[in-house]
Amino acid sequence: MASTVTDAPLVPLTAMPAGSGNANLAGALKSEFTKIRSVRSTYWNLLGMMIVTVGFGALAAYGATRNPHGPGFDPTMHSLGGLYLSQLIIAALGVIVITSEYSTKMISTSLTAMPRRGTFIAAKAIVFGAIALVTGLITSFASFFVGQAIMSSHHIDATLSQPGVLRAVAGGALFLTAVGLLGFGIGLLLRHTAGAICAAVALLFVASILVNLLPEDWQNHVDRWLPAIAGGSVWSVVPQPSPPATFGPWTGLAVLCGWAALAIAGGTYLFRKRNA
Repeated sequence: MASTVTDAPLVPLTAMPAGSGNANLAGALKSEFTKIRSVRSTYWNLLGMMIVTVGFGALAAYGATRNPHGPGFDPTMHSLGGLYLSQLIIAALGVIVITSEYSTKMISTSLTAMPRRGTFIAAKAIVFGAIALVTGLITSFASFFVGQAIMSSHHIDATLSQPGVLRAVAGGALFLTAVGLLGFGIGLLLRHTAGAICAAVALLFVASILVNLLPEDWQNHVDRWLPAIAGGSVWSVVPQPSPPATFGPWTGLAVLCGWAALAIAGGTYLFRKRNA
């Protein structure tokens, strides 16, 4: 007896549900935030930045109470003096945020999860920049209040209500954020942790020293364009004597941001062209 096939009722096909959004910017932001907060070195670098900034700022404030000072004395800049060194820490962290993808061989996995390279870099930069800004604000205000507490016994302290002081303290956080993104861009360009950190230190610190070897008339035109010197004007209240002629606070910060933007733009261009 031949078998017959019973006709089953037709079930209408429905469209597959849309993706959960992991391949867009929102998903990439969540992924990058999970990555950066799961790495122990992130916490150590940020803690080190805070300790260095507050510690050296307190030391500079104490030194100010023991040294004579004239009308050009800037108590706010003294309390934020630790930024000269902590900028190197946040720049190194910016380098590590991107180069760790290569040193751990995770870059291929990351690009498989997020094949849009521009979105991948944007998410990394946004998450790191936000963390650097929040940490920088905490660090700058803590360093300011500790420094002013030390100097208050000698009546040479400043308050946030004085002209330019709040801008300078908040500017310290913006300075750290821009320096960190500059390190991120250098890391994206070089893709090698040690080499990128050395390049960042050379640009931010060594170049500021070597420029003093140039003829004096050259120094006045070169050093104001260096990222650390230009950006540092945003966390000072009393204008520095001329020469050298430095930029104003926001113009100097814009120069530093320009350095960071160029590094990230160049790194992103190469990132799109090179293999993972």
